[in-house]
Amino acid sequence: MHTLVVLYGHPLDHDAFRTHFTTVHLPLARNIPGIRGFRHSHRLTAPEGTAPYFALFEADFDDEPAMQEAMTTAEGQLANADIPTFASGGVTVFTYRR
Repeated sequence: MHTLVVLYGHPLDHDAFRTHFTTVHLPLARNIPGIRGFRHSHRLTAPEGTAPYFALFEADFDDEPAMQEAMTTAEGQLANADIPTFASGGVTVFTYRR
């Protein structure tokens, strides 16, 4: 299993981020072929103070080649192109193998 992780920085408008992420971005992500499961949250906390990120998204794929192939599809490119339209706080992206 290979997991794609996207950490979203704090946006300028939290409510606008949540609305776009939920109504536009998640439906785009759901259409990416090869995703075996995904998780997301807008309720990140830290032991003290504010969490360094506002939201996260994780998507599981069979392996790294499957993830890379999925991201080159039209659906993967569409979801990726949508990120700058709502993620005004920037993103950090990484992957890991489980």
